[in-house]
Amino acid sequence: MKRFSASSMRSFLGFSFLSICGVIAHGTPPSSSSWVSSNNRQHPISLDDPSVDDVDILTGSQFHGLKTFGNLPYVKCFSDEEAACKKYDIAILGAPFDTAVTGRPGARFGPTGIRVGSQRLAGFDFYTDEDALHDWATIVDCGDATLTWLDNTVAFKQLDKAHRVISGRPTANDTVAAVPRILMLGGDHSTTLSALRSTYRRWGQVSVIHFDSHIDTWNPDVLGGNISHYAGINHGTFLHIAHEEGLIRNTSIHAGLRAPINKRSDRINDKRCGFSVITARDIDKHGIDWIISTIKARVGDSRVYISVDVDVLDPAFAPGTGTSEPGGWSTRELLTIIDGLRGLSVVGADVVEVSPAYDNSGETTVLAAAQVGLSLVSLMVAKPVRD
Repeated sequence: MKRFSASSMRSFLGFSFLSICGVIAHGTPPSSSSWVSSNNRQHPISLDDPSVDDVDILTGSQFHGLKTFGNLPYVKCFSDEEAACKKYDIAILGAPFDTAVTGRPGARFGPTGIRVGSQRLAGFDFYTDEDALHDWATIVDCGDATLTWLDNTVAFKQLDKAHRVISGRPTANDTVAAVPRILMLGGDHSTTLSALRSTYRRWGQVSVIHFDSHIDTWNPDVLGGNISHYAGINHGTFLHIAHEEGLIRNTSIHAGLRAPINKRSDRINDKRCGFSVITARDIDKHGIDWIISTIKARVGDSRVYISVDVDVLDPAFAPGTGTSEPGGWSTRELLTIIDGLRGLSVVGADVVEVSPAYDNSGETTVLAAAQVGLSLVSLMVAKPVRD
């Protein structure tokens, strides 16, 4: 048996590898322009088919490339170099965080789930006859903020900075919009606090339109803070904290409330935080048009931040969430209400509390959340806002 030295073996393997790569790289043409199948039919060799050069491999299907929201371009928005070359007017930002919940975790997978649910979104709206994703605004997906899952204090600082960086970039269409706006994909609802801090830095105080089944204005001393300051910042207290920090106006409003509160003082504190209330059952008493007009009258001509907790929907339409409450709105009703808010100066928005682990096999929740996200982007595109 012939023995090979180490050097001769490397030489042999190197020669073989290069030879194989050469065939692949240079495409050594076959001796024939066709091959014969078992049924004696002639089949053209694809490498010799000149029509291959005309085949489009960039468009035509939602099943391509990275999973971005609505198949939007991906930009490394945290990179100064790339952001300088690829400017944007509206950014999609994921906040994979769920360690400030009082119920079921899992919303850290929400941004990915929503992006998967958005793959068939093309932007064109059957009802408005508009294409928000391909209008005047340059819209990109910035991917997810890098958030630790071991220390909430650090995670909130990371998300605060992510919002500040993304919203601090120059816009693509600076004659139309001077400051980029952000649609955040959550993540549990505590992530909205970072968004409101960033929004205040760029736009000042805003009116919050809060679609949710819960008030989320609980005093931390009541919900978590009696244990520690660390525990007091959670998905049920962030609006109370936003009020205490002076981020929001006393012209804010909840829509879709139906969850129980602990005691009457919670409702008193909610009013103190600047919120009025539309309950889920108000849709039966007054109808959708009344809800839309009530919201618009409440916020007036102020700048607006819209936060949508997916549990505003009935569990029949959005089972994939952490704190489900029966008796909510349908997906169609919610979309009609959001679309009815056109004309408001929306400077930021989010869709949160999406927990794909509790969704069904038909992906009902992530599909609904993606459609809500598109409606929120449409509001931003419909009304450019200058600083």
